[in-house]
Amino acid sequence: MLRRELLSVRNRLPEDDVDETGRALAERALELPELAHARTVAAYVSVGSEPGTRALLDALRARGVRVLLPALLPDNDLDWGEYAGPGSLARVQHGGKMALFEPSGARLGADAVTVADVVLLPGLAVDARGMRLGRGGGSYDRVLARLERAGAHPRLVVLLYDTEVVAQVPAEAHDKPVHAVVTPSGVRRFPGA
Repeated sequence: MLRRELLSVRNRLPEDDVDETGRALAERALELPELAHARTVAAYVSVGSEPGTRALLDALRARGVRVLLPALLPDNDLDWGEYAGPGSLARVQHGGKMALFEPSGARLGADAVTVADVVLLPGLAVDARGMRLGRGGGSYDRVLARLERAGAHPRLVVLLYDTEVVAQVPAEAHDKPVHAVVTPSGVRRFPGA
């Protein structure tokens, strides 16, 4: 029910607000020390009314950061490819799911994410504990489990609208908190992460 409510609010946002939010998010995110020192960042291409990531992807790439982007696999797991600019993206329709923008170049395998210094996670909300509410497909739960199995400890950052930082989201025993959330108005860190 919470997912549906959050998506409903997002879907009513004017396109200009989504674009403006993307620019503000990029500015705030680029101030993060984690991103300033990152050599590799696993990110994603926002779609629809998600908080925009394209300005951030291009800014990271301009800094010389290697940006990895996901490609959805049939089982909802994620493969990864390198972002080489807007021309390196392909719009991919996944059955009855939404169309996604994915890297059109070589696939690097599901484990490629384990080399990232920072993983930018999509989400619908994050709570006061740093617990993230995703869309419910489990793709990023698999990514986080893969990172843990590999002994990788990248900084986990969620990009959201200001209204999506809430008091509490449902969490399961396997869920882990993120390190920070970036919204257009600023950054909030979670020390328990």
